Amino acid sequence: MSENTEVQATDDPFKLAKEAAEVIAERTGRERHDVALVLGSGWGTTAELIGETVTSIEQAEVPGFAKAAVAGHSGVMRSIAISGSDKRALVFGTRTHFYEGKGVRAVVHAVRTAAAAGCSTIVLTNGCGGLRPEWGPGTPVLISDHLNLTATSPIEGANFIDLTDLYSKRLRDLAREVDPSLDEGVYVQFRGPHYETPAEVKMAGILGGDLVGMSTTLEAIAAREAGLEILGVSLVTNPAAGVSPTPLSHEEVVEAGKAAAERCGQLLAAIVTRL
Repeated sequence: MSENTEVQATDDPFKLAKEAAEVIAERTGRERHDVALVLGSGWGTTAELIGETVTSIEQAEVPGFAKAAVAGHSGVMRSIAISGSDKRALVFGTRTHFYEGKGVRAVVHAVRTAAAAGCSTIVLTNGCGGLRPEWGPGTPVLISDHLNLTATSPIEGANFIDLTDLYSKRLRDLAREVDPSLDEGVYVQFRGPHYETPAEVKMAGILGGDLVGMSTTLEAIAAREAGLEILGVSLVTNPAAGVSPTPLSHEEVVEAGKAAAERCGQLLAAIVTRL
């Protein structure tokens, strides 16, 4: 399927996810995967540290997926044999962001594909702006909850999904067994692609937010609908607007991600091998 294929082209996004899962099974020779990871800015080296890459697939070759649209992301999907176990990880090197204008179904297609591929757990990562001064660039933070400020939802129809414990406490506790210094906070998703204004960041803080970015919450909601257990981890790549007087730039985000890549990769790899 070409990179121009959109999830909106079908009336049933779950059928498209099933078709994508079937292609993945065929290409990897693995009927089911166990855990999925969506790698955001700064998390790209994680795949190499989890275990041996058995199969690499260009995501644009799988139904419903497109090439990476953001610098710092990889457009390759990997099937990885997790070190020390017989488990298999399905790693997405990029995500579709809501600001790309492809619709919310496209945004959550990877999550639904992961569920259709047999995964019971998903790890959602991102690069974000931090509201707490003590979280300098390069700090990984567990997501304890979120505020969805996109004004949309991936859930369609009268399907009332409970989000009370959306981000698994069990998985957060497991992550802190790996690194007891890990802090946690509330992630706030704005629509983007423009960065937030200082006033918007201040608003997010008043509402209870600690981290601001342009991804993750819609994926997490879809993951809950699909029955997946969710671990969310943010990498603070820069202080949010108004926290620091320095203007924001995507180049800064990419560079901070590269600087923290080894630590983040080792952290996530250690967590995944314990799942």
